[in-house]
Amino acid sequence: MALAVFGLFVVLAGGALDSFALNRFEREDSESSLVRRDLIENFATGSPNVAILVTATDGDVRTDRVAEIGTTLTEELAEFPGVIEVRSFWQPDAPETLASTDLRHALVLAVVPGDADHVRRGVLPAIETELLTEVDPAVTLTLGGGDEVFRDVAAQASADFLRAELIVLPLVLLLLWAVLRRWALALVTLGIGIFCVVGTLALLRVATSFTEISTFAANIALVMGIGLGVDYGLFMIYRFREELTAGAEVDAAVRRAVAGAGRTIVFSAVTVAASLAVLLAFGFPFLSSFAYAGIAVAAVAVLGATVILPAALRLLGHRALPTRPAGDPERGFWFRTADTVIRRPVLTGGAALLALLALGAPALGVNFGAPDDRVLGGDYPVRSMYDTIRADFATEEADALQVLVRHSDPGAVAGYAASLSSVPGVYRVDSAAGSFADGAAVPGTPSTAMSSEGATWLRVVPTGDRLQSDPTGLVAEIRAAPAPFEVAVGGYPAELTDYRDGISARLPLVALLIMVVTYAVLFLMTGSVLAPLKAAVLNMLSMTMMFGVLVWGFQNGALADVLGFAPTGTIEPSIPILMFCIAYGLSMDYEVFLLARIKQDYDRTGDPIGSIPRGVARSAPLVTAAALILAASFAVYSTSDVVFLQQLGIGMAITVAIDATLVRGVLVPALMRLAGKANWWAPRPLRRLHDRFGLREAPRSDDSREREGLLV
Repeated sequence: MALAVFGLFVVLAGGALDSFALNRFEREDSESSLVRRDLIENFATGSPNVAILVTATDGDVRTDRVAEIGTTLTEELAEFPGVIEVRSFWQPDAPETLASTDLRHALVLAVVPGDADHVRRGVLPAIETELLTEVDPAVTLTLGGGDEVFRDVAAQASADFLRAELIVLPLVLLLLWAVLRRWALALVTLGIGIFCVVGTLALLRVATSFTEISTFAANIALVMGIGLGVDYGLFMIYRFREELTAGAEVDAAVRRAVAGAGRTIVFSAVTVAASLAVLLAFGFPFLSSFAYAGIAVAAVAVLGATVILPAALRLLGHRALPTRPAGDPERGFWFRTADTVIRRPVLTGGAALLALLALGAPALGVNFGAPDDRVLGGDYPVRSMYDTIRADFATEEADALQVLVRHSDPGAVAGYAASLSSVPGVYRVDSAAGSFADGAAVPGTPSTAMSSEGATWLRVVPTGDRLQSDPTGLVAEIRAAPAPFEVAVGGYPAELTDYRDGISARLPLVALLIMVVTYAVLFLMTGSVLAPLKAAVLNMLSMTMMFGVLVWGFQNGALADVLGFAPTGTIEPSIPILMFCIAYGLSMDYEVFLLARIKQDYDRTGDPIGSIPRGVARSAPLVTAAALILAASFAVYSTSDVVFLQQLGIGMAITVAIDATLVRGVLVPALMRLAGKANWWAPRPLRRLHDRFGLREAPRSDDSREREGLLV
């Protein structure tokens, strides 16, 4: 049966990578998106998303031969299927900013409407093949534009997925052998992780029939599939070994392990799925993809750990036991650590808290910004192209703001354009009434194409410095500038600003949702008011530490030389938010394992203090082993050439490792010691609610089972 299910998953997952979409950073309901659609439909124009950099190999771009090549390329691109507008340095009255200040380089810009899949998988490869393969030696041509940047990003992410598989799988196998000391058991556990990855890709392939799934979802499927599969597999195996060691027969040990560990696994999976499901609240396809991936991987991990793994354990039987008897957990490292902590909870807990706050302090300086070509390594041609544009061009014409004006007074357009050209950071404003700079008209021919049936639009070209230092501030100033008519502002900087603002606006709601949902799940598990609240606070501390690492390492560039990226002084917001949801879910995962053992001991003994080190001693080795394997899986992505994946790899590896050790091994015992019996307290109405709806391992009538422990 298991092989049949796996075979079905393999068939469905076979074409998953090709079915995933190439999403853009945009809000379809935003002001900038409305401007983009209006300009395409009514003016056949928009923000250029395709660019070709023409570099003269000898002399400058005004020479006859280079000018002939540039003109021909402009004409051919204008006739290319899918292209609606082309602008280049060699057109009559073209702005001088389409060439570099030393005239060695010049640009051809094109507008190609359509979704990211159409542009990146259809139009761009065709342009590359048909226009850029046979190049005259007088020039070199480089294909660029925002869609080309993220086409390379998506291709690298897919390559990193395949490369990570080759590294992660043998690495996890070795770590599993080190933990389990049984090759057969290590292979079975790794098999559950692979089952989770393949099953998740299969479910996502099905989901592509109904919605867009980002190519980056495959990377999440790999890391979380291996991580949760191994986590839950280890948890089931540890419980199975305990039952065998206690003298149970193999069949009975399997049943008891599933009845006990299975319940905690389900709780954990629900918390992970809920933590990632809240990404749906943002309403952006890019982030929603990760929500679907998180829900899918949690569901498949439960199936693998509670259905397929028990069948394998039954076949292995006593061969699943360690080659050497395990020592008494109450004499081990984690028991001694927890015992030391509860003897001095204020001192040890305070020290751990200060360490976390110190690691999280850089998060106070977080600066969210828009992504650009620097998410790629320096070896990519498109990255080198934009390094050249930043260094040698006065500005980036493709990043102009587009201001749409409806029902305008033609006589007022010139005054409005002149006033916009006086805004700090504006290089030039083009309009149907002419071009303006610093409040005055500049030589140039007005574009009649910039007006149509009572509507018009203006091109606001920013300076290179303002575009690099404060593009969102410039967007805000242009939108706030007084206008004698109704205006709407679009263009690439505005689209990224709207995307960032949309995420920021919904961030409090998402944070509230994730805490409420996980609080409810933990309450149903423990029946406690304080335990879920404590878990939420500690998880937020872990998240603060994660943001601190990102700001210190990536925004401020402390890891730039080590990882080989170019810091921009900002962090693109969606990746840290994704990491927040993943890390929050995994932190709850470890909290569930820890609380389950402590609660079991407390229910058995009634000792609110002694149950803490005993529960930690029985859960911490598992949590630490699982965290080490998961951290190693994430860390593989630190070798990527995509900054997004580097952030995911480094940030998650450090967060998971510290959360499983410093937080769960020190702060949790310290706070539980200070709380005492209040750890398990709930007011009578909530206690009755839990008695009625709380999830239990066995029916309430089974009093002996209740005395032994309601939890694993």
